[in-house]
Amino acid sequence: MMLLSVDRINVAYGAARVLSEVSLTLDKGERVFVVGRNGAGKTTLLKTIAGFLTPTEGDILFDGEKVNAWHPEQMANCGVRYVYQDKRVFTRLTVRENIELAAFASKEKLDVAIDRVVQIYPKITQFLDTKAGGLSGGQKQLLLLGRALIGEPKVLLIDEPTEGLAAGIIEEVFKVLEMMKGKVSMIIVEQNLAVVCALADRVYAMKEGRILAQLTDPAEIQDHAILEQYL
Repeated sequence: MMLLSVDRINVAYGAARVLSEVSLTLDKGERVFVVGRNGAGKTTLLKTIAGFLTPTEGDILFDGEKVNAWHPEQMANCGVRYVYQDKRVFTRLTVRENIELAAFASKEKLDVAIDRVVQIYPKITQFLDTKAGGLSGGQKQLLLLGRALIGEPKVLLIDEPTEGLAAGIIEEVFKVLEMMKGKVSMIIVEQNLAVVCALADRVYAMKEGRILAQLTDPAEIQDHAILEQYL
């Protein structure tokens, strides 16, 4: 069942076109990965779906409804959550307060929200009253993933979840993404080929603002050599 459709969108920053004729689909329960070199337009694609940018041409459909001009708050309230690349937490607030803000926005009880985060990251209980700015990069990433699940979203847009993380933390993030299989649909921008090969249901390869290829065959997706040519 198709949940999200991006149909031949163009996106520009001023006069500079960043995305050209980009099309992508996401089915319910799927994990779709987007790969490509830096500057390929991957983050711009996620931000456009999330409502931070508006296509100059083309359509974005969510649950069959055209959402091209929707703001990020509307997208989030309808169940599309964007997890930033830069581990963006509220640094001066405690971990509990970070979760509380997400719970308030999602109209979910705080104890239920905390339970959702604890389910994917049990160690978070040790840090609930710690300022989020004091967490490591990996801990912030796990908090963000847990926080994004509050309110039972339909789609997560996750930008470079393993970037800059130590191997041990990457393994934890990997387990969380694996655990979320079937519970929420995901579009994930990722450069770590081991993660892509192990988790992807489909892969889109981007270059210079365009989709170069779509990989659907598991044998191709699990072949590092095929993916490497797009990086």
